[in-house]
Amino acid sequence: MSRRDKKNKGQLSAAQIAAQAQAMEEAEIQKAFEQGITTLRDLISPSSIEIHADYFRLGTKYGRTLYVYGYPRSLYTGWLSPLINIDEVLDISMYIYPVDTTIVMKNLQKKVTQLEASISVNSEKGKIRDPELEAAIGDAEELRDQLQVGAEKFFRFGLYVTLWADSLDELGFVQRKIETLFGQQMVFSKVASSQQEQGMNSCMPQCTDQLLIRRNMNTGAISTSFPFTSADLTQEKGILYGINMHNNGLVIFDRFSLENANMVVFAKSGAGKSFTVKLEALRSMMVGAEILIIDPENEYQMLCDAVGGSYIRLSLNSDVRINPFDLPKVVDAEDANDALRANLVTLHGLFRLMLGGAQQASAGAPAAPALTPNEEADLDQALIDTYARAGITSDPLTHQSTPPTIFNLYDTLLHMGGTGPNLAQRLRKYTTGTFAGIFSQQSNIDINNQMVVFNIRDLEDELRPVAMYIVLSHIWNVVRAQQKRRLLIVDEAWQLMKYDDSANFLFSLAKRARKYYLGLTTITQDVEDFMSSKMGRAIVANSSMQILLKQSSSAVDVLSDVFKLTEEEKKRLSNFPVGQGLFFAGQNHVHIQVIASETEESLITTNPVAAANQTNNPAN
Repeated sequence: MSRRDKKNKGQLSAAQIAAQAQAMEEAEIQKAFEQGITTLRDLISPSSIEIHADYFRLGTKYGRTLYVYGYPRSLYTGWLSPLINIDEVLDISMYIYPVDTTIVMKNLQKKVTQLEASISVNSEKGKIRDPELEAAIGDAEELRDQLQVGAEKFFRFGLYVTLWADSLDELGFVQRKIETLFGQQMVFSKVASSQQEQGMNSCMPQCTDQLLIRRNMNTGAISTSFPFTSADLTQEKGILYGINMHNNGLVIFDRFSLENANMVVFAKSGAGKSFTVKLEALRSMMVGAEILIIDPENEYQMLCDAVGGSYIRLSLNSDVRINPFDLPKVVDAEDANDALRANLVTLHGLFRLMLGGAQQASAGAPAAPALTPNEEADLDQALIDTYARAGITSDPLTHQSTPPTIFNLYDTLLHMGGTGPNLAQRLRKYTTGTFAGIFSQQSNIDINNQMVVFNIRDLEDELRPVAMYIVLSHIWNVVRAQQKRRLLIVDEAWQLMKYDDSANFLFSLAKRARKYYLGLTTITQDVEDFMSSKMGRAIVANSSMQILLKQSSSAVDVLSDVFKLTEEEKKRLSNFPVGQGLFFAGQNHVHIQVIASETEESLITTNPVAAANQTNNPAN
């Protein structure tokens, strides 16, 4: 081989080596690219982004950013809650910048001076006063006072909302919904025109305010914007009361988990109070509770019959008898020793009602004691003597004897001195007169059933409060004898609140019910009369649950004072649709929609047409 051939062979080898090196480098680059093609950043980043004047497109999603630029003179707590809980995809960002109080005070001083100067100029020119200017001065002066004593601080507040949708038409629809929600509260918003990219960045979780659109607010106004205001009243156990209108959650609650299990229900006629209570009773039976109801208007018979309950119709023509002298068959030693004394106190209130209290009130006479002090003393002695003649004393061992009746009391009064004969004459209509029979003989009822309804619709108006009192007393004796989870429902309770003795007795039940595992439900539509009574307010104070459905305008102010309602709640309370109201449980309260299944509704409806159809078509 020549020297020239050797040289060419060496050059060829060098070229081959260079080609091989280049091929290896390209292979390594290709391998590195293939390994890094699916990094986390690649996974979360959109395929593309388009920025337009009034919207942007991120991959396949359309977005639009709005900013809030105007607010009403005052904001109520939770005003942002409807936006937080709306069923749309939103990003909401709030930027809060504290401002030095000294700077704010100087600016307020300038502003007040300008406003006062404007008023002076208008006055000199003979213009009429401007209420807006006067209100602005008042607000500025009030804020200065609050800032001066440190009760308030000052902030700059920015609120931005980014909407998301799958198309431009849907995006416009969502925008109108949001603007409507804001407009209902006099909050004004605009699309961030030609600043959609800055708006999108401002609503992303990177805390960069690129829109810089802010509004002055003090501490009180800022606090109303706190977004997490939806009260959640869902427990692991309990019954379903309805839908939480703040967040569309379920209101599932066990009233026996509160300090006491008492509840009051206030509503005007037709607002759904009986429907609500019957639904609660039906569902409570499903978890083992016994239900006792005083029904003044025959509203609970359909429900009672459907669940196999006992329906006790009280009237002068019925054969039902309830003896008010019955003593509770209590097991507790302390209660047993006090049983006779407690029943004597109850009987005092009953006979004050029977011997004059109910008649005076029904006749429209001013309230006055039904009995004089001498008559009170003679009645007390007559009651003790009547029990003694039946062999019943303070010794619990004698309490198993057959109790006396009003006939025995009448006989005792008739043959004793003092005012006894006069009291006997006034009592005679309950023994041999018009109202004889129903409460003057031994009891013949048994309320050993999961639902028991006492119907008093057919009783005369004068006898109705007496009947409610005696029925409550009889139920109370049964409750004390055997403790079970029970609900006692007193419908149209205002009839009891008209008389001091019956109101006191109802209040006594409310105070002592918890000890005997009883929940008292008090229902009324005559809110003003109920709340004007001292005992009525006391019953509300001793009820850990309250339901306020639609009210008359006159009742709203009364309830607002008692329950410390906000202006917005007052406004809603008189405009609630049927079945909606405020549900109070302890320290929490929510806007609730009471709902029932078709089967439940067919059993508990208070609509006369629906009830008639159900009666005529039982197969439904």
